[in-house]
Amino acid sequence: MERLPPDYVEQSAVDAKHGKLPAYNAFALMLAALAMLGPFSVDTYLPAFPDIQRTLQASAIEVQQTLTAYMFSFALMILWHGALSDAFGRRNIVLGSLAVFAVASLGCAAVHSIEYLWAFRILQGISAGAGIVIGRAIIRDVYTGAPAAKLLSVVTMIFSVAPAIAPVLGGWIVKLLDWRSIFLFLFAYTVLLLWVCYKKLPETLPPLKRQPFNPQSLTRNYKQIFRSPLFHLKAGTVAFNFAGLFLFIAAAPVFITEHLGLGPDQFAWQFVPTVAGIFCGAFTVNRVAGTLPVAKQVMIGFCFLIGAGVVNVLYHAVFPPSLPWSVAPFFFYAFGMSVVAPAVTLLVLDLFPEIRGTVASCQSFTQTMLAAVVSGVVAPMLSHSVLWLAAGQLAFTLIGFALWTIGKRYHRARAVRP
Repeated sequence: MERLPPDYVEQSAVDAKHGKLPAYNAFALMLAALAMLGPFSVDTYLPAFPDIQRTLQASAIEVQQTLTAYMFSFALMILWHGALSDAFGRRNIVLGSLAVFAVASLGCAAVHSIEYLWAFRILQGISAGAGIVIGRAIIRDVYTGAPAAKLLSVVTMIFSVAPAIAPVLGGWIVKLLDWRSIFLFLFAYTVLLLWVCYKKLPETLPPLKRQPFNPQSLTRNYKQIFRSPLFHLKAGTVAFNFAGLFLFIAAAPVFITEHLGLGPDQFAWQFVPTVAGIFCGAFTVNRVAGTLPVAKQVMIGFCFLIGAGVVNVLYHAVFPPSLPWSVAPFFFYAFGMSVVAPAVTLLVLDLFPEIRGTVASCQSFTQTMLAAVVSGVVAPMLSHSVLWLAAGQLAFTLIGFALWTIGKRYHRARAVRP
């Protein structure tokens, strides 16, 4: 990973009280580690569903709802992380959220009923989203243009490792220890990350640039964002593409064990090609940032997204699920999603630069709420058939493409309007 020239960094945005920015690679690694809390919270314990069901004497639906409870609380609180960081600073909210997540992880490891597991998963969801939301705002606090796109792509490359190793690691922990040890691992990871951020994470939003935290200001900011058609069109583009990927993630316990007949320690068959696609897509964006027009980059990404979706549907319309053909399209779908997302995300953040943290929260809220609906409603409804899952994935990305196309036309219409 390359080091960017010093003049790309808005050093004045960094509060001297907490020191200067870490080295470029260390900064990217720290932001990626913060973003990893989300996929670790979701993917690591997926292989443990049968053990949780047996240990807590719960039904399969009740265990599935631990994921739904997490996703809904994650989505609701993610709407506030950015606004809180706009008012009280990025660093303070990150450190507080990590402390809450550590306590919640210990609680999950100690529960003896499914109801308590729901409660502590909700607490995890409330705190897990701060890293990914505030991380995006931090990037735009200190970088602009192509350097911002490059750093976001580097963070994505490092972050993409989490969905690959999380279910594999979870499967081995369950096999060697038990499902409670998965949450003890999350506790240890969070405590280590809290210590590193306390020592190294600078404050990138000076007090003079902070927003007042009061009902009038918050109402005005949220209205400004949610009344913007361009926000919904651009944020929806990213959200629906991600929903197509998350559909198979939410259905992974059924897809892997029932449709493909694999064991709990073989989730890598699904997640490795997915993460390889995310990594390769982010690497490609890192190479072409600043040299390829955004519209062209997004169209290239959608060619991979739609192509992978069509191939997945056609294959399962003719053949039964089998390896490696049932998982091969995941690489190309994830590649396309990873090419589209960074460019469109930066466009969303630049719609309202003075309240960038709140914009990042609102974008993550739309994406996560859609993912929660996919997890709680769409995945259970379609998981009886891989063909139906593939058709659902294609439908989501076609909606994303339609939103992007409408957004471009709307933007042109506004540009030529007197």
